[in-house]
Amino acid sequence: MIRIGNASGFYGDRATAWQEMLDGGPLDVLTGDYLAELTMLILAKDRMKDPGTGYAKTFLRQLEGFLGTALDRGTRIVTNAGGLNPAKLREAIEALAGRLGLTVRVGHVEGDAIRPDTNAYLGAFGIAECLKAGADVVVTGRVTDASLVVGPGIAHFGWGPSDFDALAGATVAGHVLECGAQATGGNYAFFTELPDLDHPGFPIAELRPDGSSVITKHPGTGGAVTVDTVTAQLLYEIGAPEYLGPDVTTHFDTIRLAQQGDDRVEVTGVKGSPPPETLKAGTVALGGFRNSMTFVLCGLRIEEKAALVERQLRRRIGGDGLEFRLARTDHPDADDEQRASALLAVHIKSADPKAAGRAFSQAAVELALSSYPGLTLTGPPGDATPFGVFRSAAVPRGEVRHVAVLPDRTTVEVR
Repeated sequence: MIRIGNASGFYGDRATAWQEMLDGGPLDVLTGDYLAELTMLILAKDRMKDPGTGYAKTFLRQLEGFLGTALDRGTRIVTNAGGLNPAKLREAIEALAGRLGLTVRVGHVEGDAIRPDTNAYLGAFGIAECLKAGADVVVTGRVTDASLVVGPGIAHFGWGPSDFDALAGATVAGHVLECGAQATGGNYAFFTELPDLDHPGFPIAELRPDGSSVITKHPGTGGAVTVDTVTAQLLYEIGAPEYLGPDVTTHFDTIRLAQQGDDRVEVTGVKGSPPPETLKAGTVALGGFRNSMTFVLCGLRIEEKAALVERQLRRRIGGDGLEFRLARTDHPDADDEQRASALLAVHIKSADPKAAGRAFSQAAVELALSSYPGLTLTGPPGDATPFGVFRSAAVPRGEVRHVAVLPDRTTVEVR
């Protein structure tokens, strides 16, 4: 068995989770997932400002506090925090270790950047190569979220590319772990039925040689691991039962779950088949600029007040890119002003930063004494901010180089 924990489900997750997981009990591997599609847009914006960035800088700050503990306990770290620049994050980790007086072996995976604006979703075998070469820390760019768990499984058990059932079972375990505390009760529809959700623990997979696993968490941590919480996470972001991945097609309709005790759910029966001949790729691009202003509408005739604001703004700045959304948060015969008020959110999107900037927000402010009675805004006028667009596509495997850069900087190309 290999015991794999997770300490991050997104860029901005609980900063203390890494140390909590290391202190909570023994782990062979601790993973951290940072790369939602939104994160790729954030990192692309960072790299536009500074080509030496493009990785999740919060991970580096967190690592400073727990790297020594992980090395002392023999817990290996696997993370996709490398984002758009895994090589630079590797260099930053090595420099950090030097400042801390620590010796650390770092490997990284690259090749996902098939164009400056496009990243392919790589699989787990590059991670495995780095671990087999003795890496204490493995940094990747864009890999599938589950690969952070599948890679350690490959390295530990020696699975090959045709061990489809084992790879599929590990993919299921990785999918359960990837969103952190969602597997232990976070975002769970029946959250009121769970004990102590104030500070839920992060999940752990006890992965076995055949790819089956037990999902659990450290003793004494909040939340719960039940068949229902695991089922809820299994269905998260899932479409057809045939879950396509770069290493295996996992058949989610073969998964069998069984409660094996308090906070222990066994995952068995998972079947896998060959992966598709294409890889998913994601492209990020600047979509334009946006801004918003929110009007507080208090008292009577809420609908008429909202309609007046809409007519006035359209008259002043035109209607292109404008969106009006009225939230009826008001209550009749309310006891105070807040409960007597509705909110009208006005959004704008435009290719022109000036049109979406002060030209819009100042026009909203200028209505203060010439519109509905009691006009109030929830904030001051502001400039437009850029927004990105994410698009996905399929690319042939042969167009993507999957490269593991080992701790000694030897490169291994994965096929």
